[in-house]
Amino acid sequence: MVKVILILIVIVNLSFLISFVIDLFKNKKEISKEPGNNIVLAITSFIIFLLSTFGISDFAISTVLYRKLKWVSDKKLPGTLNTQCVIPVAVMALSYISVIKVSIVTLAVCIVAQVIGAFIGPRFVVKLPERTIRIFIGIGLIIASLLILAGKFNLIPSGGTATELTGAKLIIAAILLFIYGALNNIGIGSYALTMATVYALGLNPAVSFPIMMGACTFSVPVGSMQFIRFGQYSRKITLFTSTFGIIGVLIAVYFVKSLNISMLQWLIVIVLLYSSISMLYSELKSANPDVK
Repeated sequence: MVKVILILIVIVNLSFLISFVIDLFKNKKEISKEPGNNIVLAITSFIIFLLSTFGISDFAISTVLYRKLKWVSDKKLPGTLNTQCVIPVAVMALSYISVIKVSIVTLAVCIVAQVIGAFIGPRFVVKLPERTIRIFIGIGLIIASLLILAGKFNLIPSGGTATELTGAKLIIAAILLFIYGALNNIGIGSYALTMATVYALGLNPAVSFPIMMGACTFSVPVGSMQFIRFGQYSRKITLFTSTFGIIGVLIAVYFVKSLNISMLQWLIVIVLLYSSISMLYSELKSANPDVK
């Protein structure tokens, strides 16, 4: 079954890669005209996806960086954020699913739930107030990180070491991953949320990596091919992240699989706090433009 999932990942992402390469050849003259210093692009691509492999949102980092450096117009930013991560995330998924032990049933259920949420969830999510959702999630992530810290200092029972979910816990995980898939469509990344969920349900913290990367590597390529079709993305950035970003991924995967549970717990705390603070700060700034 694991081999089937790995083969499907290759097939889905190969379809994207073919579309991308064809588009590159059709527009090779345009690539050199796109903004962005090649050396800086190579370095930032490496760093962005090295951090992404640890669970730190590449969407968040890229949005700030690309706007600051004026590499991408706001119109092409959504497409670029999606297309740039397809190949690196595929490498993450293949690596994590191959080296981190997790029940195939748990993995498959979580992946399918998030992919379904990504496709049919938007019709429900768009009716909800985005700002309220972000504030509640930001506060929730802070609470989750504090609970993990409480466990680290033996104030409450700490997280588990299980690699499988069954019964009610598996159903809860499926429902939550479905919701996270839907939230992706309004720009709320699922990495930190998946980490918090996996920890709360008593799984080994490392299990969050194959689950979150596996889900993304199936849902993102489909939408990305539409951005390619309409030319609404930066070809230059996507080319660099699809090459130099992979190097960052492979280095980070090596460290993640070598970390013990205690170190992974500290990593999760850092990711949750970073995600929550950046999300709440973003909402505060949008509500009060004078805030710096």
